[in-house]
Amino acid sequence: MPAPLDTHDAAPIGERHRQLLEATHGHPPIPTAVVHPCDAPSLRGALAAWREGLIEPLLVGPRTRIEALAVEFDADLGGLRIVDTPHSHASAETAVRIAASGEARALMKGALHTDELMSAVLARDAGLRSERQMSHIYALDVASYPRPLLITDGALHIQPDLAAKRDIVQNAIELAHAIGLARPRVAILSAVETVNPRIPSTLDAAALCKMSQRGQITGGELDGPLAIDNAVSLQAARTKGLDSVVAGCADILVAPDLEAANMIAKLLIHLAGAQAAGLVMGAQVPIMLTSRSDDVATRLASAALACLVVRRGDAPS
Repeated sequence: MPAPLDTHDAAPIGERHRQLLEATHGHPPIPTAVVHPCDAPSLRGALAAWREGLIEPLLVGPRTRIEALAVEFDADLGGLRIVDTPHSHASAETAVRIAASGEARALMKGALHTDELMSAVLARDAGLRSERQMSHIYALDVASYPRPLLITDGALHIQPDLAAKRDIVQNAIELAHAIGLARPRVAILSAVETVNPRIPSTLDAAALCKMSQRGQITGGELDGPLAIDNAVSLQAARTKGLDSVVAGCADILVAPDLEAANMIAKLLIHLAGAQAAGLVMGAQVPIMLTSRSDDVATRLASAALACLVVRRGDAPS
């Protein structure tokens, strides 16, 4: 077992994300294929998650680059296994094969583009597809909001149709279950809280709520359409006369499209000081899909999410 995270690698971490880390205590680290950790942030993040006991990293990338990078910032690889690949495309394909074989229980994105990794994951013969479409979920620690906040999908589905939105919602609910929300409250967002045929997202919201009533979406409480103020502010919801278990206290925000979800999340990160983690759900393994500029704290929180998802999947039903 490596030494605990030292102060050189440490970064401030929010209270709710700290709770995620604490929830993983007592569980063994999950074998994780780290895809092309060929810059300092991605290699530092993988090593920090290793030192915290979250993952057992398998470094997939050019050996000489990884070892030189470790020497550059005086990191001890501690005998970690490196699977040597010539370039990032090969790193993605190799890591996906390792995960599909069961040798790795999760994937962690390193210094490569999201579309390069996801192309390998989505390949029909890769073995990581499930019956559900994959989607990305931001898990935000917002100091001014009294609960964890999940926002989806801000990275994969540009303009999701109703079938995709059904899977996006179900994926987010399952992540919420993994972090301890037994019956998460899901707000299906639009610009207004009434159904308007001229605003397609309101029609999708109404349909998703009916799908939940019919058992096509399970495990959460849905309401929509909801404007974002009515989703997160009890005062706004009461002013509008909304009588709902979701309005004003949503755990999950489902945006109409990628642009809206991405903007909401990044506004909270950059203007409200929210701390983010990111995970792709819906594949055979969770995928830590952080930005190449994300700090160690974000990568640790993302690893904690993946660990909790894997452990929930291992738990007896």
